[in-house]
Amino acid sequence: MPRIVAIAIAAAGLFAAIVLGVSFGSGSATLADLFRADSRAHEILLGYRLPRVLLGATAGAGLASVGAVFQTVLRNPLAEPYVLGVSGGAALGATVAIAAGGASLGLLGAAAVPAAAFLGGLAATAAVWALVRTGRGGGTAILLAGVVVNSIAGACITLVHSIAEPGRVQALLWWLMGFLDVPSWGQLAFVAAYVAGGLAFLAADAARANLLALGDDAAASLGLDVRALERRTFFACAAVVGAVVSVTGLIGFVGLVVPQAVRRVVGPDLRAALPASALSGGATLVACDLLVRLLAARLHTEVPVGAVTALVGGPVFLVLLRGRPT
Repeated sequence: MPRIVAIAIAAAGLFAAIVLGVSFGSGSATLADLFRADSRAHEILLGYRLPRVLLGATAGAGLASVGAVFQTVLRNPLAEPYVLGVSGGAALGATVAIAAGGASLGLLGAAAVPAAAFLGGLAATAAVWALVRTGRGGGTAILLAGVVVNSIAGACITLVHSIAEPGRVQALLWWLMGFLDVPSWGQLAFVAAYVAGGLAFLAADAARANLLALGDDAAASLGLDVRALERRTFFACAAVVGAVVSVTGLIGFVGLVVPQAVRRVVGPDLRAALPASALSGGATLVACDLLVRLLAARLHTEVPVGAVTALVGGPVFLVLLRGRPT
């Protein structure tokens, strides 16, 4: 399939997912109510569904894009934010900020929690980098270091939970399961700014990142500063993941499965795989959250969207493994 066609289809899929996400939910409001400014349904659509859907699109785009970049830069199809420890570090930073009351500071909190998550993700990235910079294990060593850092971050999160105020423990536990709540417009703006800035940075390096598929030595012989590119990439990815995790909690498989599927359609060229992954990741998370809201009417409670992405993404990933290696 031509790459421009695949990207156009992904864009259409995201648009359709957003329209469906705003049109349907646990309540009776429909898209037609959007044009009835004086109705309660109009308020539901603009005040609740739309920001939640936009958050899902932004978060899904960020996670899938980071996964696509990691898989290209590390030349490992299993690379994704959670496995590399970036999500765990970001979750730890956001957990500390929330436990300290950062989320209750209004607009300042909307900036402080993503900033803390970014610092946590950056610290985890730096720790992984420090563990492998003198070794020669390549992508495999980075993955193993990421698992170790993720375990340490998880232990620290548990420690924070044990000493946090009782009134915040339940909220923290629910948040770590991966949950798309209705964000304030301030939160949505800050997350969108982090994600857009990080993705612009990654897109600017997409052509250079493609050279890494030749191997570090071959890429260096072509004039590429491999280590500088990796540092820039990890920094940008930490910004994106930190912003997303700070609001949504830990949502897995989007950054693993979506780039895998996209690469089978558009090929390994990151200049095409990056925008296609962003669009497809946004559509995927919006669709999963729509399923959560539709199920809420029957279950009388909302399940975490992170559980849905795992239940859907796990079997899909197993199916992808049955195909040709990527």
